[in-house]
Amino acid sequence: MLFSSALIGLREGLEAALVVSILVAFLVKTDRRHALRWVWPGVGTAVLLSVAVGAILTYTTAQLSFEHQELLGGSLSIVAVVFVTAMIFWMRKAAKSIAAELRGKMDDALDVGPMAVLLLSFLAVGREGLETAVFFYSAVQAAQSNTVQPLVGFAIGIAAAVVLAWLLYKGAVRFNLTKFFTITGVLLVFVAAGVLGYGLHDLQEAAFLPGIGTLAFDATATLPETSWYGALLKGIFNYSQQTTVLQAVAWVAYVAIVLPLFLKPSKKTVAAPAAAAASKE
Repeated sequence: MLFSSALIGLREGLEAALVVSILVAFLVKTDRRHALRWVWPGVGTAVLLSVAVGAILTYTTAQLSFEHQELLGGSLSIVAVVFVTAMIFWMRKAAKSIAAELRGKMDDALDVGPMAVLLLSFLAVGREGLETAVFFYSAVQAAQSNTVQPLVGFAIGIAAAVVLAWLLYKGAVRFNLTKFFTITGVLLVFVAAGVLGYGLHDLQEAAFLPGIGTLAFDATATLPETSWYGALLKGIFNYSQQTTVLQAVAWVAYVAIVLPLFLKPSKKTVAAPAAAAASKE
């Protein structure tokens, strides 16, 4: 759980931190530093809203009945999977063009006025923040009684993301962001598959979906969650020693469909050599 939480925190945190650094760099380089005073309130408000949503989801659901907790937890886990899936595909596509797109939006916002700059900053960071809040709730649900481990994981990931973004902004480090988001995207496919399986199990326990007693396998004796290797698998992939048929089918189907689509070369990449060859002829 620590690894998967840290990975999501790193990925989401880096996206948000890169967005902020791009906006700040644009304003500094175009000699519009006065607009920075509107960027930071937008960023701060987005962060506070995200923390508040995460806290409300995590700590108020304790008042619900067991069935309602499982129903809400399972539903939000499915929402988290949708967010993760959309995020990895969007970032894979936008990694090369995000800077130019943000600069264009900031230029338009500056023409409109200070509140437009504040709103742009809020929305740019708030999207990642709200996604992280939903991920955090799902991670806490998966960890059951141990709420500290997901929190530590997210904190480590977000702190590392802020440091990386600052070093990139200062030019102290350089690395291929496209490759970085591809590698983390592959890892997140497996994390999302685990979250999907766990969410479906919650919905089964809430009697919303059938099949809670129909197990695909029971590895309690051979691969218990209490062992170090079982805990490692549970922390990374949300492994369950007693996995229902629905969980197993959903996990395999998600990985089998999403991973090849994510790794499939984009049409532009494939078409470029053909276009070049045609021009030579």
